[in-house]
Amino acid sequence: MPQQNSKDDRHDAASTQRRSLLKSAATAAALFAVRPVFAASDAKTLRIGYQKYGNFVVLKARGTLEKRLASQGVSVQWLEFPAGPQLLEGLNAGAVDVGTVGETPPIFAQAAGVDFVYIANEPPAPRGEAIVVPAASPIKTVADLRGKKVALNKGSNVHFLLVKALQNAKLAYSDIQPVYLAPADARAAFVQGSVDAWVIWDPYLAAIEKQTNARVVTNGEGLVHNTQYYLATRKFASAEPQLLHALLAELDAVDKYGRDHVPEVARLLSPLVGLDAATLQVALERTAYGVQPVTAETLAYQQQIADTFNDLRLIPKKLVVSDARWKTA
Repeated sequence: MPQQNSKDDRHDAASTQRRSLLKSAATAAALFAVRPVFAASDAKTLRIGYQKYGNFVVLKARGTLEKRLASQGVSVQWLEFPAGPQLLEGLNAGAVDVGTVGETPPIFAQAAGVDFVYIANEPPAPRGEAIVVPAASPIKTVADLRGKKVALNKGSNVHFLLVKALQNAKLAYSDIQPVYLAPADARAAFVQGSVDAWVIWDPYLAAIEKQTNARVVTNGEGLVHNTQYYLATRKFASAEPQLLHALLAELDAVDKYGRDHVPEVARLLSPLVGLDAATLQVALERTAYGVQPVTAETLAYQQQIADTFNDLRLIPKKLVVSDARWKTA
């Protein structure tokens, strides 16, 4: 990693990173009602952005969405992204109609002017993300992170966990050295000892715990919700609401299956994710299940995240999160 030798250097680097992030991303808010019957869609292809883990992977593997939409003449295209911010960049670029991300990427996306809506969410899963350190690290508490290099994917769900954990430990964000890396690069830096800690989510979290005996300093319990959201471009949501209802219905069915068949889902995901089933089962057991409508309370929590990042000047303006609500009947 290049060294930052002065306050001006750090300011310039942070500004560059912020500008880069704000050029990508997307998200917003929505109410959803599952409707089993829907009219023929004008869309010919539903383009879904997904990450390497989660309900979309299971839905893709089971093929039930394709079967449901075939009678409508609609095909499904699956596009994989390494993390939420990158997925939202795809949505912003018009390459994706629908995607799933954690609770923080939508905030950065809305701040960047991405025109999206929240269409549904999973229940909170605070144990599914954590700050970890190497097994032999002298770091025992969040307070011990003062002056340390902490790797994270900027704008991802764990960004808010880090902020809240630091606040809880009476540390300012400026008291640490954030190192912004995508998960694969962050893992390499963590294993090589180039960073002191890593803020990461499942299944990367479960993998690093099992494979290197990484130690959890704190997870999200009592700090953050770690809510997973389903988002759509506002244009697509307005034009194809029944198609989105059909998607959400299939997601809800997959969610219920996953809740009741954790070992089977772990075995299904293993060759797709590249992790052994035992590791995935640990991650799945920390997952919350049940596709839900986005409520006023959920949007209020998102507003808290937005206000926090505005106060830290990580986003350039104050947001009204409810502007991204999906106004579906």
